[in-house]
Amino acid sequence: MCFSAEASFTAAAVLLPAGAVAMRRAYQRDRNYLPLATLPVLFGLQQLFEGFVWTAGHSGNQRAVETFSLAYMFFSWLAWPIWVPLSTFFIEPCRRRSLYLGFAIFGAMMGALQYVPYFTHKGWLVTRFYDYAISYQGTVLLDFIMPREFSYPLYLFAIIAPLITSSVKNARIFGALIIIVVATVYTFFSYATRTSSACHSLYLDIPRLGQLHLATRSNCWYICPDNSSCRRK
Repeated sequence: MCFSAEASFTAAAVLLPAGAVAMRRAYQRDRNYLPLATLPVLFGLQQLFEGFVWTAGHSGNQRAVETFSLAYMFFSWLAWPIWVPLSTFFIEPCRRRSLYLGFAIFGAMMGALQYVPYFTHKGWLVTRFYDYAISYQGTVLLDFIMPREFSYPLYLFAIIAPLITSSVKNARIFGALIIIVVATVYTFFSYATRTSSACHSLYLDIPRLGQLHLATRSNCWYICPDNSSCRRK
């Protein structure tokens, strides 16, 4: 996480096995919840890559910093706005699934516009290290279309809206938790930009921090009811 390599590797060591347990229970109880139960595993992998960013930075290996930063940003910009809506898609009744497919398409468009240009424009992704902080800075394609005061809320909308509009209560709780984290991190981020170098990594942890709700509370039995392969209520 946005503190140290040790924090990132510790988070990965906790979340990867916890996510594996959640996936196993989802597979046994209701496979529609398997994508949702996979979120802690993806979160753990992202933490692992950020740990590698830290270690590469400490060793001065700039090539490795760039490679692992791209891996980290894959989750931040592309995986979350696609995987979260698709995860919600599978737990919704058939009559509501088209809405969540639309969320996933919107998230894919937003994520691709942010992430794909990194591969064609060298220098657009800049990773800077501070005391207990990593800042992922640079340019994204949407900067030429709209200010980040608009593009970042659209990115968050792609992640949060599918959860808070879900017909499943615990998915809505998950979304509410992310909203609380957004408000908390935004307050911290605003203060940090006025007092020191901003911890941009923590801002990008917003959707991932909410997944602790799944890793620590659910392990699938908490969030997965027994239901048919496509609920029709």
